[in-house]
Amino acid sequence: MADREVDFLLVGGGLAGASCASELRKQGAEGSILLVGREPEPPYERPPLSKEYLRGDASRADAYVNDPTWYERSDVELATGKNVMSIDAETKTAKLQGGIEVGFGQALLATGSNVNILRIEGAENEGIHYLRAYGNADAIREDAEKAGRVVLVGGSYIAAEVAASLAARGADCTMVALEEIALSRTFGDDAGRFLQEGLEEHGVTFVGGESVSAFEGDGRVSSVLTESGKAFECDMVVVGAGVRPDMMLAQRAGLECDNGIICDSKLRTSAPGIYAAGDVCSYDSVVHGRRIRVEHWDVAMQQGMHAAKNMLGADADYDVVPYFFSDLDDWASLEYVGPAADWEQEIWRGSRADGEFSVWYLKGGRVAGCLSLGRSEDLAEARRMIYGGVDISGATDRIADATANLSSL
Repeated sequence: MADREVDFLLVGGGLAGASCASELRKQGAEGSILLVGREPEPPYERPPLSKEYLRGDASRADAYVNDPTWYERSDVELATGKNVMSIDAETKTAKLQGGIEVGFGQALLATGSNVNILRIEGAENEGIHYLRAYGNADAIREDAEKAGRVVLVGGSYIAAEVAASLAARGADCTMVALEEIALSRTFGDDAGRFLQEGLEEHGVTFVGGESVSAFEGDGRVSSVLTESGKAFECDMVVVGAGVRPDMMLAQRAGLECDNGIICDSKLRTSAPGIYAAGDVCSYDSVVHGRRIRVEHWDVAMQQGMHAAKNMLGADADYDVVPYFFSDLDDWASLEYVGPAADWEQEIWRGSRADGEFSVWYLKGGRVAGCLSLGRSEDLAEARRMIYGGVDISGATDRIADATANLSSL
């Protein structure tokens, strides 16, 4: 017998879990809800950690998903600073940290992801940071106030965002990346080169095509070494080497996993009554015709809400086109829909010189993804075309014409 019973157990105190709780109540769910998160904070949004919170322009409370008083007012039990140690999918019971056993009617696994740690020589030195939680951002900001030279390891979102934020605060930032061009894995070489030039214009040095081999230092990091023999002197390091989905709880429960918790198009896992959402959810996308897993704010929110509706009987496919955004300090605001796993053609629309354009990524005559800087109206049309699988192979000239109306395509 379980020590207690709840109708809905939400595992993971991030955006997906909090959005699920909010949507359950919004949709009229009257059952008991227990939201368990391992961090001490109420559920919060992570994007500000590398941007306005890191720069000191926002407080912790600004990023809370719900006002902390909402949980009590909405009769949602919030257990922060607590882990779910195990789940028995057959008996629908979960063992919480401290030994309490909770029975549940339905559950959401929104355990998120963990940062990839570099296991290389010198990794034990002080001054080497990873960014995932508030405490990490606090430590980076505090260290950066004393550090003159910062090395960012990585060439994608986190490294670029942190570099832009720290450079704006006066730090001498160098990005050392495997990619030859910043952000090119997602946006391609041309758009990546545009963004890299922007970083460089705002005080960030980019060094591509380099694999970090070691950190030098006598107790504290003093330089970053690469496989090619280069050395970059520094006072601190921030590593943005990607993340991996936190599948441990699901794997121990016997759920099907492969680069995430495998879900069907309705976000249901292989165990009845258990759903997944957010970074850890690898789902069958009816939009893309393949299984995908997306690590971004909007997807976590949308999937948490969708799982709540299906828990209440909607039984609907998750068919939202994934949306991404990234801010590089105050000089570039990127929006993107897709994601394009690969593409055959790029079409630029708008003015690169003015920094207001969209890049359309096409495969088989259809839109696979679209990047926008200052042209959100293009993004809306691209989202519609991705959703509908619209064949635009005969209309590429219209896409390239920034004055053309795309609504009829």
